[in-house]
Amino acid sequence: MNILGKINRRLAPALGATLAVSAALAPATLAADVTDIGYVDQAALSSISSFTDANRQLALYKADLDRQFAHEIRGVRDQNTQARIAQEFQNKLASRQRELFGPLFQRAQVAIASVASSKNLSVIVDKRIIIFGGQDVTNSVVQLLSGPGDPIPPVNTPPPSSVGFVDQQQIDSVPSLKAANDAFAKFQTDEQQQAQGKLKSAKTDADRQQILKDYQTALTDKQKTDIAPLVDRTRGVIADIAKKKGLLLVIDRSNLIYGGTDITTDVENQLK
Repeated sequence: MNILGKINRRLAPALGATLAVSAALAPATLAADVTDIGYVDQAALSSISSFTDANRQLALYKADLDRQFAHEIRGVRDQNTQARIAQEFQNKLASRQRELFGPLFQRAQVAIASVASSKNLSVIVDKRIIIFGGQDVTNSVVQLLSGPGDPIPPVNTPPPSSVGFVDQQQIDSVPSLKAANDAFAKFQTDEQQQAQGKLKSAKTDADRQQILKDYQTALTDKQKTDIAPLVDRTRGVIADIAKKKGLLLVIDRSNLIYGGTDITTDVENQLK
């Protein structure tokens, strides 16, 4: 990857990443105040034999796909055709991944729900966002998944929780936010093309360094003027809704494993 690509990778997810980070930090400061929160180390779950076997099968399938792709793409010069072929192979890999891991994820979800119910936990999150507090239920979940037979789902639904969550992808689809992200992506592409043109004609390392610096500054300034106000507004909306619902903290849906109070629709309605 070239230098511009590295800069892009840091800056591209302008709105969603900022919100996700801010949400993920909340449990670090508040987890000690939540007595009914548990957490699971998902990395430990991935070491269970059923998951390692699925990973092995997926790796073999991907290696075979890579060989097929290299053969099919050879000699193709048209970029649209290249993109179509690449997408077809990506779809095949994604389909195989769902086929292998879908049942395993469903079984793990049942095991987590069963453990949560037995320990009177209203919510379980990913261990990665916990620094202090919470109850580690990883071993209990691993034992259920490693034992004979399928885990038995709990009879009761999760109790009301003081932990809320938002689906960041869904919020990103709000027209005003999507328009801002799309506009930033276009700005980024245009700036990258201009910078690449300048780099080709640059005569010294100092010139190239200045071009890269100007490029990164342009993206950062654009974020501050166009994206930051929307991030602040979205955070404010989430905070207001959380207070009204009596939530102690709100996290991103990707960090939630079980339970929690979904306020995504409330946030969407406020942002429209």
